Amino acid sequence: MADKLTAADIEAITQEIQQTSGFVDDLSGQIQNEIVGQKKMVERLLIGLLADGHILLEGVPGLAKTLAAKSLAMAINARFQRIQFTPDLLPADLIGTLVYNQKSGEFVIKKGPIFANFILADEINRAPAKVQSALLEAMQERQVTIGEETYHLDAPFLVLATQNPIEQEGTYPLPEAQIDRFMLKVIIDYPNREEELGILRKHAVAHPLNIQPVIQPEQILKARESVAKIYADEKIENYILDIVFATREPVKYGLSNLADYISYGASPRATLYLMQAAKCHAFLRHRGFVIPDDVKEIGPEVLRHRVTVTYEAEAEELTPEHVIQEIFNHIEVP
Repeated sequence: MADKLTAADIEAITQEIQQTSGFVDDLSGQIQNEIVGQKKMVERLLIGLLADGHILLEGVPGLAKTLAAKSLAMAINARFQRIQFTPDLLPADLIGTLVYNQKSGEFVIKKGPIFANFILADEINRAPAKVQSALLEAMQERQVTIGEETYHLDAPFLVLATQNPIEQEGTYPLPEAQIDRFMLKVIIDYPNREEELGILRKHAVAHPLNIQPVIQPEQILKARESVAKIYADEKIENYILDIVFATREPVKYGLSNLADYISYGASPRATLYLMQAAKCHAFLRHRGFVIPDDVKEIGPEVLRHRVTVTYEAEAEELTPEHVIQEIFNHIEVP
């Protein structure tokens, strides 16, 4: 049960959040210097960064996924590495390996590109399971083992993995248990006509990135401490539980029409991530407490890769998004 706070306590938290979240607008502004539109994607990247959660990005090529990740890394003065996943990639290409030094007669560590703050795993489903597992272990444990030595990864450590929804030939789809490690799955859509005109005018001629560091990585770690203080009422906790349990037991929640369409519901990670993401959403709006709209706004990205639909649903062209939207429409908002 959430600790009951007085109005004065919540006001004090809000004042602290307003102070510590002051960098958010400057950070978004720097990224928008290079990214035209895609505000939702940029906001989700910030939520993943503040919640210490990794993000799976799905969209066709050319929608500024790499540019957004690189711009965010530059804006917080962090190290960025892009890794193109291919069928011949090996775990050592990712985490590093032991190399024999002929002069000293000893093996020395050669660290791989995983040793950065921001990792863009481009087309993660093009690499075989061993490589995916090596990356996912680093995501979960925040460390890698090379030989007999274990090395901790620097914080913040954020993995942005991309998937192309079109070409599935020759790919190794991520198993559900591995997809569950990603906090958010963000679907990136095409820009509208006005945004694409802006892209045309800004990027028709190649130019260096105009991104200035707004904050340092250490300040992100302090901001995470503030996010943890954001107040979530017991009604918000129960709202989140109702949503997650409705994916597992739809009949109990008056959603018998979905019973034949859900194969597996959301895991307990969904409950934790929904709360964390809702708090981050409130932080981005300089608010010291969670409201139901925070949960509703971020809910689809937390749940869409955690709800598995049945063959009957696929036959009727019902996607996890349809199921999740039906649940949000039905569950009573506190």
